[in-house]
Amino acid sequence: MGLRERFSDFGDRMRHKWMYRRSSMTGLKTPKPDWQKMKASGWLRKSLAIFAGLLVLYYIGGAFIIHDIEDDVDFRPPAEDVADGGSKAVSMMAALIQREVNDKRWTANDPFFIPSALLDNMPNYQTGVMSALARFSFELTDQLGRLRGSSQADADLSKVSGLLQYPAETWIWDPAVSLWPRASAESQYRDARRALLSYNRRLAAGEAVFDRRSDNLLSTLDRIASDIGSSSSALDTAVDDPALFIDFGADDTFYNVKGQLYAYYLILSALREDFAPVIEERGLDQPWAEMLTSFRKAALLDPWVVTNGAPDGVIVPNHLAAQGFYLLRARTQLREITNILLK
Repeated sequence: MGLRERFSDFGDRMRHKWMYRRSSMTGLKTPKPDWQKMKASGWLRKSLAIFAGLLVLYYIGGAFIIHDIEDDVDFRPPAEDVADGGSKAVSMMAALIQREVNDKRWTANDPFFIPSALLDNMPNYQTGVMSALARFSFELTDQLGRLRGSSQADADLSKVSGLLQYPAETWIWDPAVSLWPRASAESQYRDARRALLSYNRRLAAGEAVFDRRSDNLLSTLDRIASDIGSSSSALDTAVDDPALFIDFGADDTFYNVKGQLYAYYLILSALREDFAPVIEERGLDQPWAEMLTSFRKAALLDPWVVTNGAPDGVIVPNHLAAQGFYLLRARTQLREITNILLK
């Protein structure tokens, strides 16, 4: 027992003795204190305080350890995911899934008892990355992975496009849907990665198709431009409703778009290698580099706190408006490249 507790216990005893003596003088009866109950109550309070402290440490410390938003624009697939003669963009997709699902923790579907359930920036970022991969998988299936539009879609790529549409928030159990366990989002994404690697191995062996025509590239860039156009609409909606100081939804939108633009930056960098002959033949080296620079700048925006002030505000900046500027610039440059491909 510490010095403070001893003084406290001594004070309690002296107070009860004085009350007992006073009651003897006045004729009133004061019951003697039950020291065992008092000690039990003190231990209970201490135990609850320790438990609360450990709980706070578990959630705050655990969330801090898990939190990891990686926006390395120089990220490259590991050697084992790259097949000679395969698609660089497909290798990049597989590498991003490996990094966000296997190397890190997939946080978008974490239940309440996992510390990362407190996070919101990392889950939104990962969801943004996966949404870009899911969108690009449609182009792989419908355009790039088969000859013309009349040939059969590749089985692996069809599987990928289906698996990547799986809701990012799905955990292994949801009593609101079913009492039985079900497939989690990360398990579906792992299957998609295996299918991507299978397709790339077959492509390297000459058993699959990656049609490197200019019209396929044009169609792919058009779809990416349309996808980030919808993101600009989400940013516009948020900017139209600025907050004076704190906007708890602004960071969700910001990091979701950041993840999307980051993934597209890496995919477009890889497509530059896949379509090198077309890009060089059409003189697109400079426009492509400028377009990638805009995506890069948008992907690297990383404010300490995301604020959504008035666009013409002086004190509180608007990070969503800044992100939207680079997004729209990248989209305009995509359109310029597709216009050149049309000629």
